[in-house]
Amino acid sequence: MLAGFLVSAAFTTLGPEEATLGTNVRVVYLHGAWVWTSLAAFIAAALVGLIALILRRQNLYAWSRALGRTGLFFWITYLPISLWAMQANWNGLFLAEPRWRFAMVFAITGILLQLGLSFLPVIWSSPGNIAFLAALFVALQSAENVMHPPGPMLESDFGRIQVFFTILTLLLIFTAWQFARWMMELDNKRGKGIN
Repeated sequence: MLAGFLVSAAFTTLGPEEATLGTNVRVVYLHGAWVWTSLAAFIAAALVGLIALILRRQNLYAWSRALGRTGLFFWITYLPISLWAMQANWNGLFLAEPRWRFAMVFAITGILLQLGLSFLPVIWSSPGNIAFLAALFVALQSAENVMHPPGPMLESDFGRIQVFFTILTLLLIFTAWQFARWMMELDNKRGKGIN
């Protein structure tokens, strides 16, 4: 898992420069890939949770919980990366930016949710993660863009940027998978994997 973070960090330093932001764009690549990884983990937590509810499989409830916690870890840690990207590219912090406030609200909500779920039987992780994902995407659709571009990595005409961003995102998703496995191991050691 640690190796995944280190490889991702090293790979980020090799990112292609951009005409306007120069080498500072590499922080933007990392920021974008990190949040996409978080969203991928939240989606996985909800999908596994839905399958767990349908099949009534205890190990899938535990995986939903581990993936939800993984998504939250990446979501919370993307916030300082976002601040770094703001400072590097805007020469200051714009904390009134709606996307930043949205991210902060869902970080706090996610922490409270995961703390609450840790006191309940593991089955509750599935509906909790499904509800969190639904609320996240509803709020994301209405979140206003002020200084945050809508989807720069996808809308760029420069193919090297998209290839680089895709590889970086895949590296981080693999790291998130390792993180989720580690969360499962921790729960199993504490006897909370299936309760």
